[in-house]
Formats: sequence, structure tokens, C-alpha cells
Amino acid sequence: MSDPKRKIRIAIIGTAKRSAYLYGPILRALPEEVELVAVWGRSAEPARALGELLGVPWYTELDRLRREMAPEIGIVSVAYGANGAVGLAAAEAGLHLLLETPIAHKLSEADAIIAAAAQRGLKIEVAEQFHRRPLEQIKLALIRAGLFGQVHTSFNDFAGHGYHGVSVLRSYLGFDARPVQVLGLVRDYPLAAHWSRLAGTRGERRETQEHGLIEFEGGRLGHYLWTSVGYDSAARWWRSSRFLAERGMGITVGVNLEVQEWLSLIAPGGEAPHFITVERRWERNDGGALVAMVAHTGLPEQPIVLWENPFRPAVKGQGVQWHDDEIGVAGCLLSLVEAVRTGSEPSYGPQQARLDQELTLAIRLSSRAGGMPLSLPLDPSFSDAI
Repeated sequence: MSDPKRKIRIAIIGTAKRSAYLYGPILRALPEEVELVAVWGRSAEPARALGELLGVPWYTELDRLRREMAPEIGIVSVAYGANGAVGLAAAEAGLHLLLETPIAHKLSEADAIIAAAAQRGLKIEVAEQFHRRPLEQIKLALIRAGLFGQVHTSFNDFAGHGYHGVSVLRSYLGFDARPVQVLGLVRDYPLAAHWSRLAGTRGERRETQEHGLIEFEGGRLGHYLWTSVGYDSAARWWRSSRFLAERGMGITVGVNLEVQEWLSLIAPGGEAPHFITVERRWERNDGGALVAMVAHTGLPEQPIVLWENPFRPAVKGQGVQWHDDEIGVAGCLLSLVEAVRTGSEPSYGPQQARLDQELTLAIRLSSRAGGMPLSLPLDPSFSDAI
């Protein structure tokens, strides 16, 4: 029988950096929802170090962890290239899964994970947090409210790389919008010498630009743009996502992470844009935790559209003060916890994650084919060549 309040036992599967600095603190901050019971690593020393840091037993044998600690959910947090193999092993061990992005690098690996989970009646959620961040959530709430009408075209313009950027642009169209073909161009260019914040180096650099045009059923379009130096280059400071809709538009305007939302509808009279004011509402007048995002529309029939932070403190001053990305990742976890408790499906899920990765691969495959449009779905064996 489903129990919407049952605490869920969780194990962290992997010793990647996010296990310690992100997932451990998030799990500790949600004591009424979840309990971290163990960690697993392929090597003893990293597993021991993580277990001691988080104060839980550590294992190098996944089956033994499952038998002795009885977790229901495994958070797979491993080296970037190991997502597919470790995700499959965790599914075969009988764990509901929160998988890191991408769900797997090869579509065949993603299909194997999805099939293994389906055979065992397991739930999968994927930590695709970009569209769950508060600024994105208030935009999606406005679109769902019908104020913009149908969204015709969406853009990822340096908002996020690969599947992250694809997920953002798809969210504006609706995750039920079906892509039918992709055209991609990928090019390398030299850059003048400058500092790489991520690598800690100085000198001449190169960038890889990815340009993709995605056609969706019904003629709607998605434009994707990313540069490989988009997270750490003074030459590429722009950060934006956009949508063009029947009754207006939305555009993120930003320098690195300092962004603003310009959201507009057609003004009464039809001769000018009417701008929506977006407010961050904090628990105190001097700050504290985020309580809600509030859109003041200026429309008498629907003056306010609200998105409430599901992790807002129940008692003022006695909750976590998470930044936007932590709220997004915690939202991924809560989606899976609710699915496990109630038998429902996660709000994003493995098929959406697979599609985001498929579109990312399709952009690159199209470029390899000289910019030839590729029909979807891709043949998994063809896409695995990347």
C-alpha cells in the first residue's frame, strides 16, 4: 500500500565529487523525507572516506549493501563516463534510481537501464535540474497558466550544455512535444589567450561551437547554441534562454550567472509590449530562505502567478537556505521519492532524459554528415558511434 509520508532509505552509489558536496548535504537537510543509510564505491579507500565523511557504513559490494542496509533508492554519482555501466548495475541490484546526467552516453546503454528497471518494477528519475530552478519554474508556471498562448519557438543560447540546454528549450514547448528532425553544425575556432577558470590555466584556447535546429511535430522549432568555453571564459559571458509565443515572449538576459527575466505580453490596445514583474519572495525582509517566485502580470483577470519553493522552511529561520541549483537537484530527488511512495511516475523520468541525450547526439551526427537533417528517432547503433 502506498504511504505518502513514509521515510525512504537511500544509498549513494559512487564517490564522485557531487556525492560529498551536493547529495550528502541535501539528504541530511530532508530528515522527514529520506534517510541516508550507506554509500558504495568501486575502490575501498574512496568508499571509506565518503562513508566516514557522511557518517554511514560504506561498501564495495553492491549486493551486500542491498542485503544488509535495505535501501530503496540508489543515487548514482560516479565519474562522468561510468553513468551507464553503474546505473545498469544498480538497477539489476533492485534499486529505484536517481541517475546523474546524462542518463547514459550511449542510447543503447540508456535502453538497457530502462529495460532492467521496467522488468523489476523500479522507478527512475534523472537529475536534470536546469528546468527545475526557480527562475525556470516561474516561467513554466506562466506558460501553463495560458497567459502566453502556445509557444511556437524556443531557444537555448548558452543557458546550458548538451542535454541540459536541450531540456531547457524543450520545457518551454512542453515535454510532450515530439521532435521529428534535427539539423546540426559543430565547428572549432581559435580564441585569444585568456584564463580558464575551470582548468586554472592561461594561454591560447580553442572553442567548439554547437548549433542545432530541432523541428517538432506541428512545425514548432527549437534553436540550440552552446560553446565549450561557455562556463569559464571571459570571451563568452552570455547566458540566455528564450521563447516566442502566441501572445508574447520571454528572454533571459544575463552575464554569467547574473541573469534577469524579461517576460512580456501584448499590451491592451495591441501596440506595445506589457512587461511582467518577477519577484523573489524571501522568508525575511533581509533575506533568508527562498519562499516563492511571484509573477505580477498586471492583468486584472489573473494578476499573480505563484511558484512556491517546496523546500521553504516550515518555521521561519529553521530551514535550509539553498541556492537555485540545490533547489533544482532536490526537486529531482523529491520527484523520485514521491513516485516510490505512491507508485506514480516521476515528473521528468528516464524517457525524457533519453530524448534529451538523443537530440544532443543528433546535432553532432548531423554535423558529421555535412549538416544533413536527421529524422528521429535515431538508430541507437548509429548514435553509439559518437
